[in-house]
Amino acid sequence: MLDHLSGESRLFPIFGDPIRYVQSPKRLTTGFAARGHNGICIPMQVAEADLEVAMRAFAHTSNVDGLLVTMPHKFTAFAYCATSSETAKMLGVVSVIRRNPDGTWHGDMLDGYAFVKAQKDAGAKPEGARVLLLGAGGAGSAIAIALIDAGVRELIIHDTSEERTNKLVELVSKLGRGRVLAGPADPTGCDMVCNATPMGMADGDPLPVASHLLSSSMFVGDVIAGHGVTPFLAAAQAAGCKTADGDQMVEAVQDIMLDFMLHKN
Repeated sequence: MLDHLSGESRLFPIFGDPIRYVQSPKRLTTGFAARGHNGICIPMQVAEADLEVAMRAFAHTSNVDGLLVTMPHKFTAFAYCATSSETAKMLGVVSVIRRNPDGTWHGDMLDGYAFVKAQKDAGAKPEGARVLLLGAGGAGSAIAIALIDAGVRELIIHDTSEERTNKLVELVSKLGRGRVLAGPADPTGCDMVCNATPMGMADGDPLPVASHLLSSSMFVGDVIAGHGVTPFLAAAQAAGCKTADGDQMVEAVQDIMLDFMLHKN
C-alpha cells in the first residue's frame, strides 16, 4: 500500500476529534494505489478550538491536495471553502475538500449519499418509506436531503437541539418532496430508523432510541464507524431488524471520494 511513498506523495489528511475510529486512511490510500496515484490519507487529531490554525497550515502546505472532514468540523470547515457543491452550499457543511487550481478550497458533502447507498445495499427500501432520522448535525442534514431524494414518503427529524431540528425541517421542506416534520425519538410506525448522532461512540452512551420501541419490520442504520456492531445496532438485531453500520457507509463512498479528490467529478 505504501510502496510508492516518497517525497512526491500527495497528502489527503482526515481531521476530527476524536480521530482514532476513522476507517478512511487505509481505504483511501489503498484506493489511490489501485488507481496508480501516489497519494496517502493520514489521520490528524484536530480539536475544535484548533481548526483555524490547522486550516491555515493545510493551505500553506502545498503537497496537501485534499482534506476529509469529520466530527465536529463539518459546519465550520465550510467557511474555508471558496467554492462548493450545491448540496454543501445549501447545508453550509462539507465532508470532503480539494484544492482548486488557484490554491483555494472546493468542498462537497458526500455523507448523505453514502449513508443511503449503504442502507439500500443492505436491503433497505427508502422509496415510499416512513423514516425517523436521529440527529440534525452535519451528517444528519446531508442524510435528510439524500433520504428525500431517495423518495421517502415521510421524514421525522429528532435532535436534542430544537433550534437545529426546526432549521433542518424548514430547509428540507423547501425541496417540496415528501412530508418533513420534527418529532420525538419514537420509531413506532416507521419503516427505517437512522442514527446520525454520536451516541454509541463512547462507552456508556445511551441508545438514541429506546430498544423496546424497535420492531423486526424496521430497517436500522447507524453512521458510527470503527466500532463494529454498536449497542444500538445490537439492540436492533436482537429485535429482528436488518441493519447497516458506519463501516458500510464508509465503504459505499470510497469510489465517489476518490473521484472527487482526483477531480473526476
